[in-house]
Amino acid sequence: MKKRTKIILAVCLLLVLSIGIAGYIYVSDYYRADETALEAITCQSDNVQVVQDGNIIWFIPENPTVGVIFYPGGKVEYTAYAPLLRVCAEQGIICALVQMPGNLAVLDANAADGLQQEHPEVTTWYIAGHSLGGAMAANYAAEHGEDFGGLILLAAYSTKDLTQTSLRVLSVYGSEDGVMNREAYEKNRANLPGDTTEVVLNGGCHAQFGSYGSQDGDGIPTISGEEQVRQTAEAIAAFVGQ
Repeated sequence: MKKRTKIILAVCLLLVLSIGIAGYIYVSDYYRADETALEAITCQSDNVQVVQDGNIIWFIPENPTVGVIFYPGGKVEYTAYAPLLRVCAEQGIICALVQMPGNLAVLDANAADGLQQEHPEVTTWYIAGHSLGGAMAANYAAEHGEDFGGLILLAAYSTKDLTQTSLRVLSVYGSEDGVMNREAYEKNRANLPGDTTEVVLNGGCHAQFGSYGSQDGDGIPTISGEEQVRQTAEAIAAFVGQ
């Protein structure tokens, strides 16, 4: 029995180690932010203040009244979205860019907890996200709809029914997106309110909402990343009334 027990324990230990190694390899393989993203964080200006607060990067314009909490895409370094949120801040929107454990929003879907209280001067908040981050933002909005003016989905969809909430929804994706599951997008469209605003960026792709290079399986964009960020920020600003 002792020998059999040792064998069982050894097998169990091997399985645990294998799972741990596989998990480490999985979370270590992610898309890294490029130099454009770094510049968007380090560059200070008179109209936008960039503040690192733990696992949050704040992009703070002067006298903001509208805010956006942003969940990054799956396996994407969160700083890759700095250019987009900086441009949004230049439009007068305070933005909170959230770092997720293992670069996976599914591991901390409640990351938005408490962020609104840090800036009580902001009267209306929206929650947003890209790809997997958008799906997790939608999940959070479904449970905290009364805390937000709306939801912003970038190349994402909601698996939660939001039709009975008061949330306004903006959905943005690129015409050349090769990563987002279009069949699932169409299937889950029924989960969004009937007055959802949909914006299709002509020539845009999946990866160019962030600054992390090309993504496996994505389509070939016919507009630049800078142009996609500009159009996205304009759509967000129009949606939130800035």
